Amino acid sequence: MTEESVPTLYDWAGGTEAFERLTEAFYRTVVKDDLIGPLFAHMDPDHPKHVAMWLSEVFGGPDRYTKERGGYPNMLRHHLGKAITEPQRRRWVNLLMDAADEVGLPDDPEFRAAFAGYVEWGTRLARHNSQPDATPPLEAPVPHWGWGVAPPYQP
Repeated sequence: MTEESVPTLYDWAGGTEAFERLTEAFYRTVVKDDLIGPLFAHMDPDHPKHVAMWLSEVFGGPDRYTKERGGYPNMLRHHLGKAITEPQRRRWVNLLMDAADEVGLPDDPEFRAAFAGYVEWGTRLARHNSQPDATPPLEAPVPHWGWGVAPPYQP
């Protein structure tokens, strides 16, 4: 496989529809969760679609979150002052990974390692940025996540 023929994580996952299925399933569970549900008690009904737009852009899809939602500064704004705890972060990760299984995101080791890598990195950054004394950069690009060291295995 040549570098030019390696699909993006977005394409490998199934595109926008796959990420929308993921976030719909995920937030259905989140709002009922005793640990992280309170963080989302007043969630905008379109929040799952917005997060799907973010994840799609991060994983190599269209830059809709940047163009339509304000990119990184807007995402950061949603986390400031939330004081996310480590148990809440970990629960978020676990529920998202469960939702990925539920909706049938690819389960090959290469995709899941890249996906989990971003989820770990992103949630740790969100937890850090959510603390009352945090001073994160207010301007930054949306991260673009790739395969890392293991591109998809295709015999």
